[in-house]
Amino acid sequence: MNQEEIEGMKLKILGINASPRGSNSQTLRLVKRALEGAEESGAETELVDLCRLDIKYCNACAVCFAKGRCIHEDDFVELYQKILNADGLILGSPNYFHTVTAQMKTMLDRMADAVHCQLLTDKYGCSVATAGSPSSNEVTDYLNKILVGFGANVVGQAGASPSLPGMMEAAEKEAFSLGQDLAEAIREKKVYPDQEAVHQEMRERFKALVEMNKDVWTHEYEHWKRMG
Repeated sequence: MNQEEIEGMKLKILGINASPRGSNSQTLRLVKRALEGAEESGAETELVDLCRLDIKYCNACAVCFAKGRCIHEDDFVELYQKILNADGLILGSPNYFHTVTAQMKTMLDRMADAVHCQLLTDKYGCSVATAGSPSSNEVTDYLNKILVGFGANVVGQAGASPSLPGMMEAAEKEAFSLGQDLAEAIREKKVYPDQEAVHQEMRERFKALVEMNKDVWTHEYEHWKRMG
């Protein structure tokens, strides 16, 4: 693809780092490298430091199901709009006791309406992680499963145990390539047959769930009606 074609298909890719270690974060290094790879492939990128945001816990009130908005007035509202406006997402978290950080989980919990309405359909994503032992895949596997569950297509993952010699350097190269792959997958509208099967199952599941609750989940019911 030549430069003119790339410029004509400008993509928006959002990187979200959920490490609380600020500029000392090794996960941040991987998120940045993935964004750099996406930029080299012609994408517009933005980095979000999740731990600097004020995001309250989901309290399962279900107002978002009924009205399409959250009762909390905090930084999630703007972040959520950025997520919905993006073509691609790069999610990053260190491994804290075999899963993501509390900050990442809090953000994901606030996206219940997104999974019910499959609002990441036709978007693409990937994940990066670090861990104190060779178990970063526990986090990247989890994040990629979440992305697919929300309707997105997942292009891959990268991770490292920074305490092991040479692993971060190798992971940074992998993350850079991952960012390039993400941008190209978006442009090509790449299809992953195994993920398509999951998407279809999720759509059918949530259509049925919303149908059963249509009298109270009016926003979501109208969404699925518009989707046909």
